[in-house]
Amino acid sequence: MPYPTVTGLIPVMAVIRAFIAVQLPVEVKEALGNVSRTLDSQVTRGAVRWVRPEQMHLTLRFLGDTDVQSLPAVQAALDAVATGYKPFTLQLEGIGCFPNARRPRVIWVGLSDDAGHLQPLKVALDERLDPLGWLPEDKPFRAHLTLGRVKDERAAQGAAWTGDVPRLPVPVDAIHLIESRLQPSGPVYTLRHSSPLTG
Repeated sequence: MPYPTVTGLIPVMAVIRAFIAVQLPVEVKEALGNVSRTLDSQVTRGAVRWVRPEQMHLTLRFLGDTDVQSLPAVQAALDAVATGYKPFTLQLEGIGCFPNARRPRVIWVGLSDDAGHLQPLKVALDERLDPLGWLPEDKPFRAHLTLGRVKDERAAQGAAWTGDVPRLPVPVDAIHLIESRLQPSGPVYTLRHSSPLTG
């Protein structure tokens, strides 16, 4: 199910927390939820805060606190990038951990990009965002889908982090600007803008 879209008036000086992402098909989210449940059975209950499947996505760029007055420029940047690329497909890969499996902080499923389309799209996006105040990120980009974040490092260190990941296709046919509102129950996502790939 896609994220809800924003409606109504916005205060002039409002700031939102935002990121740019690729949304996932329902069947991919369901498969990732199954992987999360398999991994959860390998660790102490509560050791990992698992992402709800309906909230999973491929993050291309985290923008952080963003003045709503800058949103039209960000949206124009997304549109400009999207016109230069045709839709393409990634594929689910294996399970991994950041920074590593010995001291895991983030548990994820990787994405293969045999045709090499995603990295140029990411570079083009960063180049468009740079003049708007978002400098290129220090860490190299590694496409992944976050399954969970470790809460209890000691309990998580002994886990095998093994499970079957189906090699499902992940279509990339648009890039999306998404607002994230932090709530006690977890983040709530709202779709702000979509830019279909039309190159």
